[in-house]
Amino acid sequence: MENFTETIGLIVTYVIIFYAVFLMLSYVILGFVSISVLRDYLKKSEQTNYKDLLPSFLAPSVSLIAPAYNEGLTIVENIRSLLSIHYSNFEVIIVNDGSKDDTLQRAIEAYKMKPSNMIINSDLDTKDIKAVYYSTLPEFKNLLLVDKENGGKADALNAGINISTAKYVACIDVDCIIEQDALLKLVKPFMDSKSRVIATGGVIRIINSCEIYNGTIANVKVPDSWIARMQVLEYLRAFLLGRVAWGRMSALLIISGAFGMFDKEIVKAVGGYDTSTVGEDMELVVRMRRYMMEQKADYSVKFIPDPLCWTEAPESKQILGRQRNRWTRGTVETLWAHRKMFFNPKYGIIGMLSYPYWFFFEFLAPILEFIGLVWFAVAVIFQFVNWPFFIAITIMVYAFAFMINMMAILAEEVTFYQYKRTKDIWRLVLSGLLEPFIYHPFLVISAIRGHIDLIKGKKTWGEMTRVGIKTT
Repeated sequence: MENFTETIGLIVTYVIIFYAVFLMLSYVILGFVSISVLRDYLKKSEQTNYKDLLPSFLAPSVSLIAPAYNEGLTIVENIRSLLSIHYSNFEVIIVNDGSKDDTLQRAIEAYKMKPSNMIINSDLDTKDIKAVYYSTLPEFKNLLLVDKENGGKADALNAGINISTAKYVACIDVDCIIEQDALLKLVKPFMDSKSRVIATGGVIRIINSCEIYNGTIANVKVPDSWIARMQVLEYLRAFLLGRVAWGRMSALLIISGAFGMFDKEIVKAVGGYDTSTVGEDMELVVRMRRYMMEQKADYSVKFIPDPLCWTEAPESKQILGRQRNRWTRGTVETLWAHRKMFFNPKYGIIGMLSYPYWFFFEFLAPILEFIGLVWFAVAVIFQFVNWPFFIAITIMVYAFAFMINMMAILAEEVTFYQYKRTKDIWRLVLSGLLEPFIYHPFLVISAIRGHIDLIKGKKTWGEMTRVGIKTT
């Protein structure tokens, strides 16, 4: 029995080591690809004047769609921020998704809105739309407000797509702040690419503790909250060392739900956002890519390395746990819905690389980590831990995690240089030292809870209360 236990322990150990080495190698490869892409992008950006697109009649029309649910405290400022974007041909569509507070009334009063008698398109099935309002103020003639029954974010976005009149739709969280030239940068690939671009996305940043003035970022700071600070590192890794590389390889599977732009014709062709999943952003992109490949159409999905959108990160463990629980469920639901693509050469690099990567390193990673922790506890109880070996492996993994964090910080500082205070850099470095012990285990536990909730059939988002962005 003792020999059997030791054999099983040895097998588990080698499996985990092999997995960890393979995962670390993938991080290194993605990191170096991303840094190369960032360097090339910055060189091209220096020679590009996006403002030339502003007065151009060639600038395509864009509908900016923002679902709103119980946003009464900030809805007026949020709408004003969206209306201040630098672009010549766009409309803002706010979708009031059955708010229980005074979101609708505040928006109507602030922008002098009246009911419209416009004909509503019904290409995408949604909950009933009660009314559509337009602003009577000449300066806000491009503002529409949709009042509908509550159906969730995906349903609200579908309603906005039905209302939209533009060729492209940009979907955004209403409480986000986007850079004033964000639409210019997102729309440019649609105009430049030789193949048909079906979606574009950019870097998402954490706005907590930043100073906001008149709806724009006046002073970028590292968050005071340690939970939000850890998420800054996480976002830097995910976007600057991850999605940038996947974008270059034409293998990106997700455009952040916080802000992304899509070809409306293709969105409608695939049936719009899926209201049955909590991961509607990732699922839509995968479905659009699958559709284009099955149609044997030449297409691309572009990623813009610029920081285009700033969003508020959760500052409480409870809210963060709910968010990561939902992300886990959304990822698994998407992978299951499109399991046909798994190692299927018919779907090219998506089927042979992107999907397997998400399966092994996004879906399985927290499960294997949790099993490893449980196995270690068992090994300690039965006293068959090889302590020198365990300590050496732990130091190696920790050193690698810290190195990746430092690489992400370095990539940020030599490219977009958002954090200009030395104090902020040291706070990020300290967070990188502590993250593997404090933050990462919490994410693993939240992911495991997400798997459990998925098995139970949970479909709700959970309450996502925010602290709120302070403006001056």
